[in-house]
Amino acid sequence: MKTLNFRIILFAFALIFGIVFSIPSLTQSDSGKKITLGLDLQGGLHMLLGVKSEIAIESRIKSMAATIKYVFDDEEIIFDELGIVDGKEINFELLDQDDVAKAKELLKKELKGTVLTENGLKFNVQMTEEEVVRTQKDAISQAVDTIRNRLNEFGLAEPTVAKQGEDKILVEVPGIKTQADEQRIRELIARAAHLQLMAVDEDRQARVATMNENEARSFGDIILPDVNTNERYLLKQIPVLDGSMLTDAKVGFDQNNQPVINFSLNGQGAKIFGDFTAKSVGKRMAVVLDNKVYSAPNIRERIGGGHVQISGSFKIEEAADLAIALRSGALLAPVFIMEKRSVGPSLGADSIRSSSLALVLGFIMVVVFMILYYGMAGVVADVALIGNLFLILAIMSLFGATLTLPGMAGIVLTVGMAVDANVIITERIRELLYEGKSVPKAIEDGYNNAFTAILDANVTTLIAAVVLYVYGTGAIKGFALTMSIGILASMLTAIVGTHGIYQWLLPKIDKKKLKFWFGIKVEGAK
Repeated sequence: MKTLNFRIILFAFALIFGIVFSIPSLTQSDSGKKITLGLDLQGGLHMLLGVKSEIAIESRIKSMAATIKYVFDDEEIIFDELGIVDGKEINFELLDQDDVAKAKELLKKELKGTVLTENGLKFNVQMTEEEVVRTQKDAISQAVDTIRNRLNEFGLAEPTVAKQGEDKILVEVPGIKTQADEQRIRELIARAAHLQLMAVDEDRQARVATMNENEARSFGDIILPDVNTNERYLLKQIPVLDGSMLTDAKVGFDQNNQPVINFSLNGQGAKIFGDFTAKSVGKRMAVVLDNKVYSAPNIRERIGGGHVQISGSFKIEEAADLAIALRSGALLAPVFIMEKRSVGPSLGADSIRSSSLALVLGFIMVVVFMILYYGMAGVVADVALIGNLFLILAIMSLFGATLTLPGMAGIVLTVGMAVDANVIITERIRELLYEGKSVPKAIEDGYNNAFTAILDANVTTLIAAVVLYVYGTGAIKGFALTMSIGILASMLTAIVGTHGIYQWLLPKIDKKKLKFWFGIKVEGAK
């Protein structure tokens, strides 16, 4: 039997790999990838958000109205009095009886989940009850995904964003320690980022200063303020297009070196935008974001390509956050903070001390027990245990994983589980030695006999850990992650690694000193 074998080479490589890549996390150096501490260990921001899902209905109705206008214009269907009533239904009137059948067919194709009623040439569109419920649920699910995307693009490590109950969202952001950072995160989360391109009602804009909301609504218009001045704009209530057609948003600079946001539209949006600008030369189009007008430039010619710019005296930081919000998508329904608290770093320091103490004490007790009870076999198991810990830290560091308090508990539990495999193997070896088998035969058969039991135990535990990770949230994911990594690492170190060490040590194992090597005394061992 060769002393230098592939198993010990693989174990040595794994041990070196573990030590090298865990050093940045252990020393907290500035270079190299490190484990990120979770909210419970380093402090941060905890928020419980509510969702105004009813606003999603209004947004959906506006989007439907814009679709109706575009489709009818594109198909040259003549209509009048297209407007939204109470944010819940759409009214319009066709002017030609010959267009009715074609219009109904188009609406059936374009507007899903709606009920169309007609009275002569007057039509009314409403969402079905099932569609209303689905839209509200989608608004909550979309808010979870959008907020998570925004925080990820912001560069925050492992934020927790999860649905809680039927209509609430839990947000935990580790590492937020200053009021300025907290305010910036809150604004980024709560920003609706609802982008609309809207036509200015040029015929009545001159009277906007003396016009009220009801009068504007009677004309199918809406009054919105300028983001920087007291100027008010009278805009067509039905937008030309909205942010759902946006594909990208980036920060740029204008000719005065002031930050602006350049965004791009998808194919449909670019076509709608190009067609609208071609028919509106000499008129103004307002760029509206969250019901505030950022600019209202004159259209001098048809604008193709689907590229639009937002300017508004931005600071660079503000422009960057707004671009993130636009890229990650608008919130279908506004969110509001129901509960907020800052978790102080002192809690994290206490948790780290307690968990570190538990980890060190547990490790020392296991190491000492293995040496006292199994002799050199215990030392071999302890070497594998050390390699296991380094591998866990290295893999978590490479993936930038977040370590939470339950995650540290998972590592402590992994210490016991990792050594358990070697206990089973060593007991099998000792049983075979008692039966009079030779040392090489006892080692090989011991590993063969123990492998099935170890594999079954680890696979079942790994399945449970995967289920916890998939369906758990926050801290539960941290526990499941460390458990999963620990189980996989222990399969390498406890089975492959220790087997290779025994093969390497085999020529030195004296059959007369089994007490020293395996903690037993066997008469007549070969």
